[in-house]
Amino acid sequence: MQAVDSHLFLFVGAALFSIGLAVVILKRHAIVVLMGIELMLNAVNINLVAFSQYDPDRLQGQMLALFVMVVAAAESAIALAIVLQVYRHFHTAQLDELNELKQ
Repeated sequence: MQAVDSHLFLFVGAALFSIGLAVVILKRHAIVVLMGIELMLNAVNINLVAFSQYDPDRLQGQMLALFVMVVAAAESAIALAIVLQVYRHFHTAQLDELNELKQ
């Protein structure tokens, strides 16, 4: 098997980050926005692991990617709990319709 060039990993990471950013900017449903944030975090993980192959003696990229995964899991749990509470109070998960928080 041949090794895959790191520029392909960087291209995939950039594409995932761009898709995630577009989802966060364009969509108005809270759950979909959270999925866009998760896409961006996964793109960062791909880039961290791709850059860490240039220093094979140290595992800093892999350890940082593992840390990002732990933070993403905690962020998902807390964000979903907040979305559930907002849905119970406002009976909607559309971010445009939440106007009581502006006051």
